[in-house]
Amino acid sequence: MIQNLWSEILYRPLINALAFLVSVVPYGDMGISIIVLTLTVKIILFPFSQKTIESQAKVKKLEPELAKIQASGKTKEEQAKMTMELYKERKISPFSGCLPSLVQIPIILALYFVFYKGINFDSSVLYSFVSVPLKTNMLFLGFLDLGSKSIILAILAGISQFFIAFFQPKPEKKDIQNPIKSASFQDNLTKSMNTQMKYVFPFVIAFIAYNISGAVALYWITSNIFTIGQQIYVLKKKDLKKNEQNNE
Repeated sequence: MIQNLWSEILYRPLINALAFLVSVVPYGDMGISIIVLTLTVKIILFPFSQKTIESQAKVKKLEPELAKIQASGKTKEEQAKMTMELYKERKISPFSGCLPSLVQIPIILALYFVFYKGINFDSSVLYSFVSVPLKTNMLFLGFLDLGSKSIILAILAGISQFFIAFFQPKPEKKDIQNPIKSASFQDNLTKSMNTQMKYVFPFVIAFIAYNISGAVALYWITSNIFTIGQQIYVLKKKDLKKNEQNNE
């Protein structure tokens, strides 16, 4: 029941949109069609993803003050209360980015499965007003076969994933009166996870992209580049606001 609902609401509209794009794009270029479809979905989801990125940036900004609370020696209950008071004081909800993420995830997964299942326009999943493309050109840029493994696209997918971690919002550097002499387990865990996301996860993405198909790799590259642009926009917006406050 749930699988059928997911297919009818998300997967089927996307595979039909891809079939339509292949039909109207010159020479039935699958690569251009994948890029256009991915960008269209990302633009539709822009308000939600932007909210998530901005929320992450606000929470990162509080990390130095959260570190002070952890170093205060208070009980866990008192630290939790102080943390919530800090969020309330700064008018930040630590869960404000969750709802936008929950809206995006099913759609992004459906788009991923459109390419993961292989580009096969079965007439049974196409709407009556959408025809099976007469010509489908799987060679992107004339030499990258999107229907098979592509080491070039896989490497580019990994590189783009690295830059997503590189441009993630970072905590502001502030002087802390009582710095933590030794990092806590939570701090070490967070640092380890950040390092893995930055240096290890790109290799994982490249490995997965290579072992599935060039179509999935191209989808990841397009999606990641769009996300990097959003992150840069948030960072510039944050710096502009900071400069305006300093000039007042």
